[in-house]
Amino acid sequence: MHPRYEVLQTQTRRHFLKTGSLGLGAAALASLTGTAAAASSSGVVNSLAAKDPHFTARATRVIYIHLTGSPPILDLFDYKPELVKHTGEDCPDQFLKGKRFAFTSGVPKLLGTPRKFDQHGESGVWMSDAIPHLHEVADELCVVKSLYTDQFNHAPAELLIYTGSPRSGRPSLGSWATYGLGSENEDLPGFVVLISSGVQPNGGTNSYGSGFLPSVYQGVQCRSQGDPILYVSDPAGMDREMRRRSLDALGELNRMQVERLGDPETLTRIAQYELAFRMQTSVPEVMDISHEPKHVLEAYGAQPGMASLANNCLLARRLVEQGVRFVQLFDWGWDFHGTDAGSGLTDGLTNKCATMDKPVAALIKDLKQRGLLDETLIVWGGEFGRTPFREGRTAESPILGRDHYPDCFTMMMAGGGSKGGMQYGATDELGFGVAENPVHVHDFQATILHLLGFDHERLTHRFQGRDYRLTDVYGKVVEELIA
Repeated sequence: MHPRYEVLQTQTRRHFLKTGSLGLGAAALASLTGTAAAASSSGVVNSLAAKDPHFTARATRVIYIHLTGSPPILDLFDYKPELVKHTGEDCPDQFLKGKRFAFTSGVPKLLGTPRKFDQHGESGVWMSDAIPHLHEVADELCVVKSLYTDQFNHAPAELLIYTGSPRSGRPSLGSWATYGLGSENEDLPGFVVLISSGVQPNGGTNSYGSGFLPSVYQGVQCRSQGDPILYVSDPAGMDREMRRRSLDALGELNRMQVERLGDPETLTRIAQYELAFRMQTSVPEVMDISHEPKHVLEAYGAQPGMASLANNCLLARRLVEQGVRFVQLFDWGWDFHGTDAGSGLTDGLTNKCATMDKPVAALIKDLKQRGLLDETLIVWGGEFGRTPFREGRTAESPILGRDHYPDCFTMMMAGGGSKGGMQYGATDELGFGVAENPVHVHDFQATILHLLGFDHERLTHRFQGRDYRLTDVYGKVVEELIA
């Protein structure tokens, strides 16, 4: 027997009775209420059974839309007329001292936005002409303009946003949410990942991984084109009955290993095999958007059989409608350095926003019309900001672009208890730093968990001798963002 399991064999009866009694009340409650907290229909412990949060939640599910590469917020939400006045001037030395930039050195030129801005909705949310459909839902948006991060390169910044650490190995936000809340549908994963534009997130699978949490809480990547999940179909020559018999035999072998070693990951493996078997029927059905009415497909700009952010936004609505707890959308192509026409702030940004603006606005409207927006939190944004000056490599180019920038950026929420029509925080008049109500990445994470009903300091998991949490040892809830 492995040495780390030997200690479990040496526990006395007195120790068992002293500690084991703590779980009797929960077991009794589960049996009285008929919940699935103890076991699934197959008799396997169901780690994804629905659980109660620490307090009454404002949101019961999340759709997180990540624009991989980070959009140029100064050209979308954070209007700086003073920066426009000084376009082309040398960047003041006070903003460069002691700073490092990914692709810029020397003294860059200030760059005001080439986009047209105006205020929209009764709340007067500032938005540019690059996102006309989002103008229509301005009063549903909670725009946080004063975020800042510690990282200026893509992968570490993305990992910090999702796992609370710039290094791999920690559980992601979606994993923490499903670890704390479970799932409302035992035939679907609690945490689903959809990727568009053909590229994985910068942090790789770590951006939606479970880290040291049981692997049942990791994100399950689904596809909007081809088989929804790789290998979910029966292999050639194997029908569903044979698959069931194979799974039963494999389950018996795994149970023997549990009895011998007591490793909880083996129980997780059994549960995942059972979930995969049920998903063979449930996932293809929920991932098939061809049965959606024509007007819904047109509203999102979705096309059945295609891989796109529009399809994934519609799929996200279908998934949360079926009880999936956390849906993560990654869309690549938002790294606007201006190194080519596609990453420029004029035509490039117009074209890229056209793939995002319409489906995100449609998602907000659709959820509201179906009565789901109040309990569904939509989060939108990238991993950091963009510079208020020209990217160094393209300083002489007719194509305008911006470098990475960690000191200030904007993210957006809608629904799920967030305050609609809200513009929170502010940057200075040139967009170099937070001037009002700073919100660190950890504060934003704490606020999301609060909306889900969790005290972020209490949602922990013990690993290697200490309790870990998403916000590490930092973070405070930004109460002003809560309706």
